[in-house]
Amino acid sequence: MQPDDETMQRLVDAARAVRLNAYAPYSRFAVGAALLDAEGRVHAGANVENAAYPQGWCAETSALAAMVAAGGRRVRAVVVVGAGPRPLTPCGGCRQKLREFATADCPVWSADEHGVTARHTLGALLPAAFGPDHLENTP
Repeated sequence: MQPDDETMQRLVDAARAVRLNAYAPYSRFAVGAALLDAEGRVHAGANVENAAYPQGWCAETSALAAMVAAGGRRVRAVVVVGAGPRPLTPCGGCRQKLREFATADCPVWSADEHGVTARHTLGALLPAAFGPDHLENTP
């Protein structure tokens, strides 16, 4: 079941709010993400940079960690908020991390401070993805 526009707006608002807490002293590119889990709870996260660049993590990763810490195991919708000339979508690594908890039809919305800038599905962003279902029935 796809979330309604009101629920998606709650996610946009949560992602915008958490983006203000991003730790991005190097890139100055603050990102917020919010996820809706199967129980209807919203989990938000911001990007966290590190002076040892590969050690930072994305907003989507932070939101997934918050969801798992709260007992969630299924993502029903995703919103990513950031400023830039084009709609912001999850990076390749985050697309794969989202796939662990979401199906191909999961809505992934991009937004900025003015509104929603793009609407995708996880399947459109990560076609022919490898996921948990590939490991079913393996010895």
